[in-house]
Parts: sequence; C-alpha cells; structure tokens
Amino acid sequence: MKRFKIGGVPEHFNLPWRNAIEDGAFQRIGAELHWSDMTGGTGQMIKGLQAGSLDIAVLLTEGITRAILKGLDAKILNVYVKSPLCWGIHVPNNGSISNVSELSEGTFAISREGSGSHLMSYVKAQQENWDLSQLKFNVVGDVYGGIWALNHGEANAFLWEKYTTSPFVEQGKCTLLDEVYTPWPCFVIAVKSELLLENEALLHQIIHVVQNEAFKLKTAPNAIEQFAWRYALPTNQVEAWLSQTEWNYGDSLHFSDFEEVIQQLLHLGLVTSDETENWKKCLFIDSQMNK
Repeated sequence: MKRFKIGGVPEHFNLPWRNAIEDGAFQRIGAELHWSDMTGGTGQMIKGLQAGSLDIAVLLTEGITRAILKGLDAKILNVYVKSPLCWGIHVPNNGSISNVSELSEGTFAISREGSGSHLMSYVKAQQENWDLSQLKFNVVGDVYGGIWALNHGEANAFLWEKYTTSPFVEQGKCTLLDEVYTPWPCFVIAVKSELLLENEALLHQIIHVVQNEAFKLKTAPNAIEQFAWRYALPTNQVEAWLSQTEWNYGDSLHFSDFEEVIQQLLHLGLVTSDETENWKKCLFIDSQMNK
C-alpha cells in the first residue's frame, strides 16, 4: 500500500475526494490517502509541497502555475475542476464602501503571497484599470483571518470563493460587494516531482478514481442534499453552485487550458518572460508532452 499526503481546501469542490477516501476506493487500487484540510488555501498548499508536508495538492490553477514557474519542484497532473471559480469581493459590513471603484487605493486581505486571493486581486484590479503598482496587501492566513481583518480595520476588501463565504455574509460579518471569475479552469491536481518517477501510473489511477466519484456526485439524485448537509450550505445555493460547476470527468490535460493563465500572469507582472519561455516543460511531466 502506497501512502500519500494530500491537501485541499475544506470546501464543497473536494467532496469527491472525501467520499472516495471514506469509501475505500483508493485503497482498492493500492493507495492510502491521508487528507489534510488547508484552510489557508493555495498559498498554504504551495508551502506544503515545498516543505514536504504534502505529496499531492488540489489547488488553484493560477497559484500553482505561478509557483512552479517561480521554481517550485512540482508538476501539474491534470485539471480537477474545469469550470471557472466565482470569487466574491467582500468588504466590511458597515456600509462605508458601496462601489468597487472605492477599492482602487484600499488594502486587500490575502491568505498568503501567491495565493488565489492574492492573484485574483490583481485580476480584478486589471479589469478595473487600476494602477497595479499601488495595490496593498495584508497577509491574514485563511478565510477566518480575512473576515477578522475586515471587521477590525485591517483590510478594505477580501476575495474568497463566493459560496464558502456566504454564511459570513448571512451572519452580517461582511458584505458581498462584487464578483470576479477566473478566465480558466479553476482547480488542478499537482504533485511533488520526486514522486513521479516511481508512482506515475498509480497517481493517474488516483485521478481516475476521483474523476469517477465526481461524475457520480454530479449525477446523483441526492447530490444537493449531500453538499448542503456536509458543508452547512442552503440547498438553493448548492443548486446554483452545482449547476455552474463541472469537474473533469476523464478528459486528458490540454495545454490550451493554461495559455490564458500564462498570459495573465505575464501581463500582471507576476512572472517574467524568461520564467515562461519553456512553460510547458516546467509545468508538466514528459509523458504529457508526448501526447
């Protein structure tokens, strides 16, 4: 039995992994996955891959792409969720900010440098034609730190997945001001490079198992109830989220899924042209290059 340490956000997107683990589906192919909830999001998982506390990570496309191009010794195995992610732009619940234009000189709470909450703040700023050099950030660790920062004058805005933060909005702990979508598939599966030599075939079997589980969930008659119960979300919100969410149910990796990410990172100045010159070789394993 081969054991892997895997991490992902404790959010509804990852229920296929949790179900497969609890059902013993990975053990049936000779793999034992120890799952860790990463409340600090993609930035925390990048640190975990770097430090060796994680072998596999299910994380945001833009964050892991930038980290690998910046030197992280990891590879992307496949897209996990094909649909874009809807980021909610949250502000303090005191009514002092009523329009997104008021954030152009504000401070954004982010979980970690290089995280999705960090990079998507740049994406939104670009869409609004703000001066990117004037963006200010406060590193807060996770979603709870972001809400705290909004309520204690430590940040003017905080970006996080819209449905995950909906309970905080309903409790009056923050206000949902606006939304911004990633213009690419939102989650990918990445693995430490050193594991690939001995475990590539098994790792692809693991992906196949979770893709099958995702399809079962997407088509299950009680899918909405499963997500609502597990993540304490209202059924109407789960229904809306599920209708716009598509996991990867078996498609091979496509380089075109990453071209927009690369161009955005370059345009925002978050990677250099030298770092992206051979991006396919950096991001993917040799067997994917030969497809």
